[in-house]
Amino acid sequence: MNAALLIIFGTVLAAGGLGVLAGRRVKMDLENWTVGGRRFGTVLIWLLMAGEAYTTFTFLGASGWAYAKGAPVYYILIYGTLAYTVSFFILPPIWRIGKRLGLQTQPDFFAAVYGSRGLGIFVAGVGVLSILPYLQLQLAGLGFIVETASGGAIAARTAIVLAFFLTCAFVYTSGIRGTAWVSVLKDAMMIAAVGIAGFGIPAARFGGIGKMFKTVLARSPGHLVFPGAVPSMNVPWVMTTVLVTGLGFYMWPHMFGSAFAARSEKIIRRNAIVMPLYQLPIVLVILVGFTAFLVLPGLKNPDTSFLALVKATYPSWFLGFIGAAGAVTAMVPASILLLFASTLLVKNIYQAGFNPGAGDERVMLLSRRMVVLIAAVALALALYVPNALVNLLLIGYDGVSQLFPGVVLGLFWKRATKAGVACGLAAGLGVAAVLVFGGFDPILGMNAGFVALAVNAALAVAVSLLTWPRPSLVRNS
Repeated sequence: MNAALLIIFGTVLAAGGLGVLAGRRVKMDLENWTVGGRRFGTVLIWLLMAGEAYTTFTFLGASGWAYAKGAPVYYILIYGTLAYTVSFFILPPIWRIGKRLGLQTQPDFFAAVYGSRGLGIFVAGVGVLSILPYLQLQLAGLGFIVETASGGAIAARTAIVLAFFLTCAFVYTSGIRGTAWVSVLKDAMMIAAVGIAGFGIPAARFGGIGKMFKTVLARSPGHLVFPGAVPSMNVPWVMTTVLVTGLGFYMWPHMFGSAFAARSEKIIRRNAIVMPLYQLPIVLVILVGFTAFLVLPGLKNPDTSFLALVKATYPSWFLGFIGAAGAVTAMVPASILLLFASTLLVKNIYQAGFNPGAGDERVMLLSRRMVVLIAAVALALALYVPNALVNLLLIGYDGVSQLFPGVVLGLFWKRATKAGVACGLAAGLGVAAVLVFGGFDPILGMNAGFVALAVNAALAVAVSLLTWPRPSLVRNS
């Protein structure tokens, strides 16, 4: 276990140091801090976006769903591929607009396209409220992974405090560059960890992946077909959930904003082509979940299946490697979430709504300070009231997906208006909240977020036809 502890602490410290070094020779103005000076090439954009997209869910949620729910876990493989296909068509024009107008965030895009500062503030508010529970989730996952991988030698609170202090340090000093650099370490470790476990565990336990699936079919054939172990997650649920999550994938403020960091739109398109390769590690994690279903029946918490099976199969030092990979896998998305939450609050809410005269230097200074404040709040919530934002987290993906109609209509339909988009967004958020918090998810077999998205899109089009688009920098050029 000493080797495991050394690996975990060494990796976390190395990740923090690498992130700080990333901004050492760069003049850190607002442009470099938020979008890396728009100079990221193919490899760095790929690693950055993959680092943001693949979080602690990679180790915990995917295997947990395979263990407890069975076939519904396949939706993870489908929606990611759909999201990358969608990004091929929408991110290049978003990048072009951002490059021409100097946009740095998602609310900047809405404000520019619809000529409405108020709409930008509304979108920023939705983004911040969606980010906070997501950030807390990364902290909780980090603590759980490290505590389990260290055999309890490192308490979850200790791991959270250390890793988040280092994350906060490299976001403060290096901005998005720090996230991109640490993504290199994170991706290498994650691929190695899930590769060894995903191929090795089914082979060690059953003699191969094919034999493992034959055993699942023999013991519980219904586990591998819809609806698996959850009657409500049948084909209509899967189809609607895939649509909501696939369309909403790049509507997260940090995913949307990262596109502005690319050097060219060609890099964005190339990234959309190669990103589906990153679905392969998810397949390996799912294989471990199915193996755990056979080998470790009766787990109280299905999300422990990956770590529990690794612990039962490999020596303690490799479990430490898994813990280290899991910690860095949490640090990367946590860093970009911190970066964009602080930028949205200062640039798109404070500056746009209360102090339009604030210059970039002032915004940069306040954004850095806001990183520390948001980090402190998220840390306190994760340590003392870990369930405080659970209800908000339930609607997180449903919430950000409601931004999709506004983005697509703004790009491809000149008749779209700020009134239409604002009404659609408000209605979509309201319907999603009522259905999710009211216990009506799924409704008629469909994902509640999909129903809200349909209402949103219909209302946005209808109101746009009844109003007239306001001149904007985008439509006038």
